[in-house]
Amino acid sequence: MDIQYSKWIRMRGSGPETVPVFRREFGCDAPVARAELEITAAGVYEATLNGQRVGDFILAPGWTEYDHRIQVQTYDVTPLLGTSNRLDVVVGRGWFRHRYPAWTGTQSHREHLRAAVIACLHITYADGRHELIRTDEGWTAAQSNVLMSSIYDGETVDARIEPCDFAPAEVFDYPVDVLIPQQGCDVTEQETVFPCRVFRTPRGERVIDFGQNLTGYMAFEVDAHAGERLVFSTAEVMDRDGNFYNENYRTARSMLEYTCREGHQAYKPRLTFFGFRYLRVDEAPAAFDEGCVRAIVVHSRMERTGWLSTDDPLLDQLFQNILWGQKGNFLDVPTDCPQRDERMGWTGDAQVFIRTASYNYDVRRFFRKWLADVALAQEEDGWVPEVVPNMVSHRHKPGSAAWCDAVTICPWQLYWSYGEVAFLANQFDSMRKWVDYITGATTTPDMWTGGIHYDDWLGLDAPPGSYKGATRSDLIATAFYARSTELVARAGRILGRDVAAYEQLHARIVAAFKRNYADNLITQTEKVLAVHFHLTDEPQRVADALAQQIIDCGTMLQTGFVGTAYVLHVLSDYGHAELAYSLLLRREYPSWLFSVRQGATTVWEHWDGIREDGSFWSADMNSYNHYAYGCVADWVYGVACGIRPAEPGFARAIIAPVPDSRLGRLSAKLNTPHGEISCAWRHTDGRVRYDITTCVDTKICIEGRIYHVGKGSYVF
Repeated sequence: MDIQYSKWIRMRGSGPETVPVFRREFGCDAPVARAELEITAAGVYEATLNGQRVGDFILAPGWTEYDHRIQVQTYDVTPLLGTSNRLDVVVGRGWFRHRYPAWTGTQSHREHLRAAVIACLHITYADGRHELIRTDEGWTAAQSNVLMSSIYDGETVDARIEPCDFAPAEVFDYPVDVLIPQQGCDVTEQETVFPCRVFRTPRGERVIDFGQNLTGYMAFEVDAHAGERLVFSTAEVMDRDGNFYNENYRTARSMLEYTCREGHQAYKPRLTFFGFRYLRVDEAPAAFDEGCVRAIVVHSRMERTGWLSTDDPLLDQLFQNILWGQKGNFLDVPTDCPQRDERMGWTGDAQVFIRTASYNYDVRRFFRKWLADVALAQEEDGWVPEVVPNMVSHRHKPGSAAWCDAVTICPWQLYWSYGEVAFLANQFDSMRKWVDYITGATTTPDMWTGGIHYDDWLGLDAPPGSYKGATRSDLIATAFYARSTELVARAGRILGRDVAAYEQLHARIVAAFKRNYADNLITQTEKVLAVHFHLTDEPQRVADALAQQIIDCGTMLQTGFVGTAYVLHVLSDYGHAELAYSLLLRREYPSWLFSVRQGATTVWEHWDGIREDGSFWSADMNSYNHYAYGCVADWVYGVACGIRPAEPGFARAIIAPVPDSRLGRLSAKLNTPHGEISCAWRHTDGRVRYDITTCVDTKICIEGRIYHVGKGSYVF
């Protein structure tokens, strides 16, 4: 990359809060054949050339383990060049220099840094000459009209300001060996959502409702006088009295403050994003019309690959909520939520959802980049932080079971979803080191004890005052220790590695689990893990006991983040598919459809984020766009519609649908690396009709009969 020979520059006399604009003016004295701009920043940037935006990457350069690598974007800017040219780059804090929430127990070691940029413009003239314009002392810098920009707090803009008093930029020493070519997906504007209603709350607040909880930002046009202000606050929900509510954002200010210039103008935030459904108009020019506001949806560029459809409107809405949850939280990294003072790459959320994620969208590039950062965030002894890129204090606590096991579970699932051995090869050392870390950190050989974990997070059987379900911490940890060790052994065999020691370790962990837990499985989640991870000699008995326990407590789940991901699979695998459907179709609290009945348009963090009476579960941890429980969609794709890979990447497939009479029809379509596979079933005239299309050799299982078929369409 030519950029490695450029220099980092920053604005002289600026502070960490300053949002500068860097400028380089230059001429082209001959016709240009091609021009490419390589650029990145310590923060997030927007570049313009002769007033035209360079590229469509929002929030570039994205979020990585910045101490190890910063992505560099390359843009073709040939069409934007003229004889006289001006290149401007505005740089905000972004993720690089933003504050860390107090609850993380740490302070960003980059928060005090100033905005900086490094770039190289490579011009090739028609006559064969080359010219390189690098960031150096020849650039200038000034305060932009963005007065404040923050991932959590939003943006403050004064459109009256025309940057002036440009002074020579300051060259400073910052590493260039961390610069890498763009690896992840671009974050781009994906769609526009128009308001569905504008109303006044009982308190008299002016509120715009977009009808969809989303991730992105507002855009508007307005006629105004210079100095008039337009101020928006964001929220996901209204309170039970119909008033604007965003206490669940905690310390995230999440506002746009825009001071108008004279005349007609349009604006949208340039250096931040929001999670919202509602906008409160806190201040507006006299001529402001709420109908001029739009919501721009922003997320990583991914190709959709999966579709689910049914004749149940609530279930269809759930599927849409799961999609919107994925879109809203796949913004360069797999965040837990997009609205409050968090928005972090939580490992636990990613691992429970990854199978659903890979059904819904092609997430290969997205996870390839994030898993590379997981490996870089990992310590030499194998410790993994719970969020990546790492925002917790160093060794905040020992890595949590089920969360940090994303380091093994995610590569394995991606291998099965796409058939690319590279996912295992690239991550194998990281997978192995994690298991080695547990082996060295445990207080009991062949089990995982003595750690501090999130356990069955938000389990409904949690004791009063606790976020953690009742499932025993050491049991969950030992179960995931077994699972990760098993995956290391499996991956190693595929890669031709000597994994005999891990095979033996796995056998010992399984034996230890059986000795200590298998005859005394108490909670729903304990039974789910024992069966799903093959940690009991009596899986049918345990599955039957799980089913009875679910029925005895009112045919409802008591599981949290850990157990919910697997509970329907365990039930259907051991003859309780009807009960699995009862849980899926349950409309009362707690259930997937309860939130739908409450008007949700994304997946909630809590089963009862909003209760029947309209009150809230809590204010401190109550996200309404939290995709983890959307993991249920992988059961719908893989069991209800029965589409599963028989070989990695769907080189061969299994289609074994499991219908239920409470649904009239259900269909799934999946674009695999080998082509389209679909399965639809519907009840008609007292029978079930199955329509199946496959692109590969497939074993079809229909009501106990097995058919081996090749590429084609089939009706049963």
